[in-house]
Amino acid sequence: MKKPVQAHGIIPARYASTRFPGKPLADILGKPMFWHVWRRASLCPELASVTLATDDERILKAAGQLGVPALMTATDLDSGTDRVFQAAELLGLPEETVVVNIQGDEPALDPGVLTELLAAFGEASVQAATLAYPVDAEAAASPDLVKAVLDEQGDSLYFSRARIPFDRESEGTAYWAHIGIYAFRLPTLRRFTSLPRSGLERVEQLEQLRLLENRIPLRVVKTARESPGVDRREDLAKVMQILKSC
Repeated sequence: MKKPVQAHGIIPARYASTRFPGKPLADILGKPMFWHVWRRASLCPELASVTLATDDERILKAAGQLGVPALMTATDLDSGTDRVFQAAELLGLPEETVVVNIQGDEPALDPGVLTELLAAFGEASVQAATLAYPVDAEAAASPDLVKAVLDEQGDSLYFSRARIPFDRESEGTAYWAHIGIYAFRLPTLRRFTSLPRSGLERVEQLEQLRLLENRIPLRVVKTARESPGVDRREDLAKVMQILKSC
């Protein structure tokens, strides 16, 4: 399968957070969280570069001290995806670029997941892609875990915090948990960020639903690799243990 002509990773790193202010700077084994994300993402051979996109001088300064490529973006952007697009424009990336939005709170990121994601762009028809991994019914019941339902081609039909599909006959339905890493061809990313927030996006608080409501197909790559994130301070211990074993 053909590799993309160019693929660049961008890590949005916002200082403000309701549950965990200053999260990108959280200390993990002597380095800030964003450094671990950048280091792990940089191990993906398909990425030509990985850049940190922040809205805070403290994060920018720390990145400079650690040799992490970084740039400043506006402070009033609505989402991480908007920050990624602004960074792509500031970097002057070519139109044929595949831009990967790498979540800044996944310091134990498996670089192989990015390789799997980018392989989807071997098909010229794929304009945007994300990832999902299998979970059991008990895990799927949690609203903190976003579930994906796919069509026969692997494109998404819907995402929800509810347990979907509903297994009415208890037939052992497979559930797919979404991993919040996205890749877009640059023109598709530009179109996505130009669209207003959609109705279902507001209800579920899931921005990927804006793609589906505007009939932009989103390929969901199935993976066996989980990608644990840090939502709260108590999640730090778990990722530290993972990183110690890497």
